[in-house]
Amino acid sequence: MGGIFGTISKKSCVADLFYGTDYNSHLGTRRGGLATYSSEKGFVRSIHNLESSYFRTKFEPTLNKFEGATSGIGVISDTDAQPLIMNSHLGRFAICTVAKIVNKDELTQLLLEKNMHFAEMSSGSTNPTELVALLIIQGKTFREGIENVFHHIKGSCTMMILTEDGIICARDSWGRTPIIIGKKEGAYAASSETTSFPNLDYETAYEVGPGEIVKITADGMEQIRPANKKMQVCSFLWVYYGFPTSTYEGKNVEEARFTNGFNLAKTDDVEVDCCSGIPDSGTGMAMGYAAGKGVPYQRCIAKYTPTWPRSFTPSNQSMRSLVAKMKLIPNKAMLKGKRVLFCDDSIVRGTQLRDNVKVLFDQAGLKECHMRIACPPLVYGCPFINFTSSKSDMELITRRIIEKFEGDANKNLEKYATTGSPEYQKMVGEIANQLGLTSLKFNTIEQLVEAIGLPKCQVCTHCFDGSSAYTLNEFADED
Repeated sequence: MGGIFGTISKKSCVADLFYGTDYNSHLGTRRGGLATYSSEKGFVRSIHNLESSYFRTKFEPTLNKFEGATSGIGVISDTDAQPLIMNSHLGRFAICTVAKIVNKDELTQLLLEKNMHFAEMSSGSTNPTELVALLIIQGKTFREGIENVFHHIKGSCTMMILTEDGIICARDSWGRTPIIIGKKEGAYAASSETTSFPNLDYETAYEVGPGEIVKITADGMEQIRPANKKMQVCSFLWVYYGFPTSTYEGKNVEEARFTNGFNLAKTDDVEVDCCSGIPDSGTGMAMGYAAGKGVPYQRCIAKYTPTWPRSFTPSNQSMRSLVAKMKLIPNKAMLKGKRVLFCDDSIVRGTQLRDNVKVLFDQAGLKECHMRIACPPLVYGCPFINFTSSKSDMELITRRIIEKFEGDANKNLEKYATTGSPEYQKMVGEIANQLGLTSLKFNTIEQLVEAIGLPKCQVCTHCFDGSSAYTLNEFADED
């Protein structure tokens, strides 16, 4: 995934830029970068590897290099090194993106055939942000260039462009990833997360729409391109990677998770002694479930946060498993002899959950382990957002089970994705069996969408039902 933040002020913006970008750290752990502009120094950039440390510890010692800047953009990325600084017929600018470009190789070849060149490489491959920048400079204006990006890429792309006279913010054509504008006296900001705003005294002022392009200065905001009418915002913002205090499309993350759990509890007849969340994203749902069920909410598992980062980021499976094991610590005193219902955001590969469940039974003395999942089973890989490090649909536990049953991992996917069908029930039963669970229940798409509070047509649920495949190649224009 990734998160971006930008700010422009009548005075120094460096502190706001530093802390505002840091508040996006839950969205990525591979690269962090800042770029600023001042009339005295021009553009200044810094990029650090975050795989062995955190954003603040990498950037705090060298913030003085940005001294005097009144505008800047920052990024936390799980992919490429950015921001990049460009010089073109549009002028000098810095750019950062939150993007997944499925046809990256095809577009790279297209630009090479036009005698363009690529200076930045990410792990031996084209840097997606540089690819976006080169598509932009094909236009006669920034609007035309950004629309060129929207028309050419398959996947998604939200971006910020720092120019000498303001920050241009452009949200993905289908609005899959958000960008929100905040303001305070003498300054404007833009962020992937509204969580960046409160402690920096910004008030949420505007939600950039799908395909919309706006420009912010210290004095205000102007619209460069109107928003598209169609939207497919990613439902996993509320399920998993959104921060609890953030709000997108007017819908708060923690409120949606609480409602999700509360409503699920009302349709669940299991008898348990208490409810517990798998930290962190399962916590809000578990609190809602406990309230809806009328059972105590207890912290039966605690996350050791001082040193252990998110588990899905490391590219090596053994390292992911080690991180997952080490960061979650079961509390035997709260587990022994109890029937506990756990809430979690999703089941992707299932390996970490299987190992954790075994520990709960074998070492903590758990009597029964009931698992409730915030979303439906992940049957389809996501072509739009980098929310896991999975490289193949076969890493999904659902696809491996479907292959076991059908002899073909791609057979009858629609039936397995349909809640309540015989194929669905058989698949869920096998997942529960492989993970060693007493019972397993997934939320339905209908309940999830209801908890989010947006119309189904505006929420992307492709990974559950394959419903958004048609938008991969279709540009959502304003008509």
